[in-house]
Amino acid sequence: MLRAGAQALIRQAVDAELQALVASHAARVTDVGRAAVVRNGYLPERQLQTGIGPVTVKIPKVRAKTGKPVTFRSALVPPYVRKTRTLEAALPWLYLKGVSSGEMGEALRVLVGPEAEGLSASTVSRLKQVWAQEYQTWSTARLDRDRWVYVWADGVYSGLRAEQTKLCALVVIGVNERGEKHFLSIEDGVRESTQSWREVLLKLKSRGMNAPQLAIGDGAMGFWAALEEVYGETRQQRCWMHKTMNVLNCFPTSAQPKAKQSLHAIWQAQTKADAEVAFDLFITTYEPKYPKATMGLHKDREELMAFYDFPAAHWQSIRTSNPIESSFATIRHRTKRSKGCLSRDGMLHMMFKLGQCAEKNWRRLRGFDYLAKLVIGIKFKDGIEVTEINQAAA
Repeated sequence: MLRAGAQALIRQAVDAELQALVASHAARVTDVGRAAVVRNGYLPERQLQTGIGPVTVKIPKVRAKTGKPVTFRSALVPPYVRKTRTLEAALPWLYLKGVSSGEMGEALRVLVGPEAEGLSASTVSRLKQVWAQEYQTWSTARLDRDRWVYVWADGVYSGLRAEQTKLCALVVIGVNERGEKHFLSIEDGVRESTQSWREVLLKLKSRGMNAPQLAIGDGAMGFWAALEEVYGETRQQRCWMHKTMNVLNCFPTSAQPKAKQSLHAIWQAQTKADAEVAFDLFITTYEPKYPKATMGLHKDREELMAFYDFPAAHWQSIRTSNPIESSFATIRHRTKRSKGCLSRDGMLHMMFKLGQCAEKNWRRLRGFDYLAKLVIGIKFKDGIEVTEINQAAA
């Protein structure tokens, strides 16, 4: 998979070099007004030996119909080069730094060494345009070939500032009935407003996304208000990680460890009934002295307990919005270092490429075989499938 990704990256970069060469001879035309310098097939395939194995490359040729001959020589893959020493290290580097024109040259030099010095700014710009086109195609692709069971939603804030407004990428990850997780949306939003989330969800709906069984996210009100409008039948699960942090912020440092244990007792309970008991105990214990903490917990009580109505094998995944948090930890680190050098579109395209890279390492959802049961309407209680036998016993 990595070799296929490397091959695609090299092909795109070499093609961008070729387009730049042809464009530089655009003024040369034949007697009938056609372009004099044109593509002319490919050189024989050859392999680059890399740290992740051999990667096959095809270098295109050009032909001058009139006038002085023109030869295409790729700066990225010069003639006779058979080996690149650091391709495996370059792949994440390209995803992290490749969107910025000023840094693409450095990234490609990591890929093939000093041979990449000849890459021009126009070549880099063409490669960025390819990524922009890939993002556009991906962001409009149909979603109705799958049944989406769970979605995670979050706003990822960048370190950029454009027009005095901090960029907020509104991100949605979904898991289909086969347990495969995919990014469904990475869109530019105005903070995490209801209108911005409404636009994201309406676009997903227009692309054919069904109403998920459960949506997981933090306490940002904009998403939940928009979800009720667009997918009103979807259950809501508040992220326990975010909720725990928000509640503990209302406690003095000395009291936080004990309060944290009490919160863990709620969502780690094996049944909803036990969780309700632990919830009531927390409220009773801390409400007199820390009313703000208990108020923040109490207002989302129903939404915090929703996961008990889904398979226990999924609880670890659906109690938090961690799939998004972990995927974008690297992006947050990268944007802090960028110091405003990327445009808003450039940042979205970088997030998209990082998302593609992250997806390759995702495994299917644990207990994915239960997803089909959720799709056909089978109910779960305390994480266990409801049958006639255990329903009668209850």
